[in-house]
Amino acid sequence: MTALLEVKNLSKSFGGLVAVNNVSFALEAGRITALIGPNGAGKTTCFNLVAGAMRPTSGQVVFDGHPIENAPPELVCRMGIARTFQIVRPMRDMSVLENAMVGAFSWTRSVDEARSTAYESLESVGLAGKANARTDQLTLPDRKMLETAKALSTRPRLLLLDEVMAGLRPTEAAGVVRVLRKLAEGGLTILLVEHVMRIVMEVASRVVVLHHGAKIAEGRPEEVVADPMVLESYLGAGFHA
Repeated sequence: MTALLEVKNLSKSFGGLVAVNNVSFALEAGRITALIGPNGAGKTTCFNLVAGAMRPTSGQVVFDGHPIENAPPELVCRMGIARTFQIVRPMRDMSVLENAMVGAFSWTRSVDEARSTAYESLESVGLAGKANARTDQLTLPDRKMLETAKALSTRPRLLLLDEVMAGLRPTEAAGVVRVLRKLAEGGLTILLVEHVMRIVMEVASRVVVLHHGAKIAEGRPEEVVADPMVLESYLGAGFHA
């Protein structure tokens, strides 16, 4: 299967600090891939490079056959890549629906089109019933899903999710897993940063592991958690899948 996204020998340095070091991987369309590793491994920097928020020191990011490593983030978004952030900051003076509409204005100037697309996005994450609510009335899981709906309103082909499960209880995380599976079944490609290995094992079809900025493993979840380097540097010798 042809890869939707290819990261080729990607590196990013900040002075003498190498945050991402010669990383390569590919994402197949319609699948969920998890990007894991300890704090400081380079995961968020890698996200920023793919999303156009940073430019690499070297290497390539190829999306649907087109190099995008030097494209500005607004162009990357219009091409079909959307991202969320771990710390969610909804616009408090706007309704849930109005928040979700913001993403749609990346591709349309029509308020009606933006409203329709935003409502569909809210439906896909289970928030349609709260479309007219104020964002300060939302629970943390709902705010996480609103962040996802805002990204979905840009009509992405690739969705980058930065620790969308952080701070959630197991039952709340299970609801997010159901949403992600449904999105992937609908053809959306997802790259997910996640620390909870139970979630990774449950939702991802492939896992990429970073450590000190470098890729140390890649494969199916059951393969990765048995890798000696992953156990030593991240999961610990006592980890059991």
